[in-house]
Amino acid sequence: MAEHDAGAMAMTARLDPTVAALFAGVEPTFVAPTTRDEILERRRQGRLFQPELSDRVLRQDHLIPGDPPVRVRVHRPAGADGPLPAIVSIHPGGYILGSYEDDDFRHDRLCPKLGYLGVAVDYRLAPETPYPGPLEDCYRALQWVHQQADELGVDRQRIGLLGASAGGGLAAALALLARDRGEVPVAFQQLIYPMLDDRRTTPTSQWDALVWNPKNNELGWSCYLGELFGTDEVPAYAAPARATDLAGLPPTFLCVGALDLFCDEDLDYAQRLNHAGVPVELHLYPAVPHGFDMLQDLVEVSRRCLRDQEEWLAARLAEPAGQPAAGPGA
Repeated sequence: MAEHDAGAMAMTARLDPTVAALFAGVEPTFVAPTTRDEILERRRQGRLFQPELSDRVLRQDHLIPGDPPVRVRVHRPAGADGPLPAIVSIHPGGYILGSYEDDDFRHDRLCPKLGYLGVAVDYRLAPETPYPGPLEDCYRALQWVHQQADELGVDRQRIGLLGASAGGGLAAALALLARDRGEVPVAFQQLIYPMLDDRRTTPTSQWDALVWNPKNNELGWSCYLGELFGTDEVPAYAAPARATDLAGLPPTFLCVGALDLFCDEDLDYAQRLNHAGVPVELHLYPAVPHGFDMLQDLVEVSRRCLRDQEEWLAARLAEPAGQPAAGPGA
């Protein structure tokens, strides 16, 4: 316990002073689970944030038929005429927590400003549904947006992906899957501190980091991968860091905090995308942990990160996008 406390103190000492003050002065409202029993308790506590939503966005839930059906929430800017670009968003939660409602705040802020249709996916959670169930839910949502583009008022050539944390891992996996199946073009992917590597062997993956630490990470991956966890049989569609061929993926934005558990794996993934000829914009924010952009207006570095995300999305949404080249299997 003393070693754990010392590690936590060392990480806290490296924090942005404003972030450190917020952690010191406010009782944490979120404690990530470290056991399967704690997952159920955390889910019972409900949503981490209850944002006040505006009337500038119209929201409608749809149930995509199938076995099982997949629920999505469509966010449309009030009064907007199509065809609009679309963003399929995948919520965070370590593969074990959260729901599509967690993306309400993001689309409420960005849809009216950037003029796109947001589609948030309520994928099934682990451990009840391990890989590949959650990824296939996301793929069906992407297919549905493409197939229903006329009814939704969507430009089929401007459908992109967005995900944070585990949602970023699923978005990266979905881009690989869409590339290899060759059925739906993906115009871009925005990966916000994505959860990519089940092997957990990098230096930062061992850090006793704030918000999401090695015990949380082991639990999330073990639940998501099920019997595959700890083996060499994990496919790239489950853990995108294992992909050996990243060619033909869409233009990518990737951001991460320097004190994030995922820092090393995210920097490596961005570098390998660049080596594969994929246009990449990478942002590394100093002295902040996982999930720091959720602090929004409370911290300058969070405001800067949100501006960077928004500016990159605005540029992608403003220009028609061609279909990315299909590559060989990941």
